Amino acid sequence: MHTHRSFQNPPALPHAAVVETLERALRDRSFEGEAAETLVGTALNDDDHAFVEHWCVEVGTRAEPGSPLLGLAGLCLGHTARRFGRLGDEAVKLAESLAARAEADPADVDGRAMDGFDDVRDFLGLWPSQG
Repeated sequence: MHTHRSFQNPPALPHAAVVETLERALRDRSFEGEAAETLVGTALNDDDHAFVEHWCVEVGTRAEPGSPLLGLAGLCLGHTARRFGRLGDEAVKLAESLAARAEADPADVDGRAMDGFDDVRDFLGLWPSQG
């Protein structure tokens, strides 16, 4: 018998729960799985642009090298750009930096950061001009 698995995007949580979960994971990597689900739910479903962007940047700057949260933060910055049509300069620079780190060393930052930066460039019109 074959079972079909279904995937549902995680919901946005109350801001206090997001902060608590992400801060705990930034202190203790054993909580990264819960933090990943929390960050994705926030990036995809929370309507507070400033809060979403802030926590993507916090995770992307504070997670340890090699943490899967780094690539995920880059991907979530791409989701944020797609959903809101804007990112601050710090967030754009972080998305670019995480993508460059992923390209240079996938053991440092996973490839989701490159996908996120592609989305940032697509949705914010940041591709370099040709010619």
